[in-house]
Amino acid sequence: MTTGAPAAGIRLGLGANLAQFTLLVAVNALVGGMLGQERTVLSPLAREVFGLSATTFTLTYILAFGATKAVTNFFAGTLSDRYGRKPVLVAGWLIALPVPAMLAFGPSWAWIIAANVLLGASQGLTWSTTVIMKIDLAGPQRRGLAMGLNEAAGYVALAATALATGYLAETYGLRPAPFLLGAAYAALGLGLSAVLVRETREHARLEAATHLVTGHQAELSTAQIAWRTSATDKALSAASQAGMVNNLNDALAWGLFPLIFAARGLSVAEFGVLAALYPAVWGFGQMLTGWWSDRVGRKRLITAGMLIQAAAIAAVAAGDAFAIWAFAQVLLGVGTALVYPTLLAVVGDVAHPAWRARAVGVYRLWRDGGFAVGALLAGAVADVWGLNAAVWTVAALTALSGLIVAARMYETHPRSSPSTASAVTG
Repeated sequence: MTTGAPAAGIRLGLGANLAQFTLLVAVNALVGGMLGQERTVLSPLAREVFGLSATTFTLTYILAFGATKAVTNFFAGTLSDRYGRKPVLVAGWLIALPVPAMLAFGPSWAWIIAANVLLGASQGLTWSTTVIMKIDLAGPQRRGLAMGLNEAAGYVALAATALATGYLAETYGLRPAPFLLGAAYAALGLGLSAVLVRETREHARLEAATHLVTGHQAELSTAQIAWRTSATDKALSAASQAGMVNNLNDALAWGLFPLIFAARGLSVAEFGVLAALYPAVWGFGQMLTGWWSDRVGRKRLITAGMLIQAAAIAAVAAGDAFAIWAFAQVLLGVGTALVYPTLLAVVGDVAHPAWRARAVGVYRLWRDGGFAVGALLAGAVADVWGLNAAVWTVAALTALSGLIVAARMYETHPRSSPSTASAVTG
């Protein structure tokens, strides 16, 4: 993205851009719903329809989704800087159109894998650009709130769809009824994005024009941005590893929790409720935690959230009843709500507006790579030592990630840390 003079009439802030911000919240709800159509149904579908028994093979759809989404996230940031946010958003919805039909009618597991490759590419483009566009519109002071609202919309819709598909599957079977919701979401998301969403790149240019630049901060290459976000900046690199571990444990919740609940005799509708509790608390909670991080800072919320997630995952492994698992899902949602929008706010705090979209892409590359790592790790451990061993392993990794944040990350919110220059590298 060039840093030339912004267009006249452009203003930053949620109030000044309320209509477009609200529209983008609605669009991201549809993005979350596209993912929610799978959360309850696909693991039972692998076992009951396609006869997959090995857990590693059952979780291949999460591996395909996560790997594709991670890579697409990276390119979404670069493409958004080069061509604008809106074209990337529309392209993401176009890629999503065939996914529900492939899930509903695919004759083999290879079709399900292919559908998840497309879904990963679509989610990488659509979710990344809605994040970038909201950061563009909100300006620096309300970035946490903006990210909280964005992620809340996506994950509340995911939860509602997971709950709805559980009941549809229980009533009408695993296919095709649950995936009709996804078809409606894709059509509506494409229509809103193509017709009503407006480009926001000029808002980033406006912020860049008034941004305090030290050294050559606004002139980084994509390779330099990737290295800084992944390794040399303490806050960005700590956020990247925490994001990866967060989605590693989300892969566990998505792929293995339904198998654990089914093995203990729960119905599809019952573990549909459990599958919805976690993202529902996560989604609604982010409306508070994003705002809260703008008041008290980012680091302490992220550290606490990772440790709470670890305790919740351990409770799933130790539990043996619906009530215990329901409590664990609520606790996991609380922990994730503390972490998810706050990590994005950290990236927005540290990255210069001229390369922020690419930094978001790199962060999301690491974060959504956690889906792939989680599917491989949890599947392999489960096949060798059992489902509970996989859950305990992920609980330990999540706790370790929280301790890394506590030790490495510096506070990034300007109100909480007026001077962080000395902590940036190392």
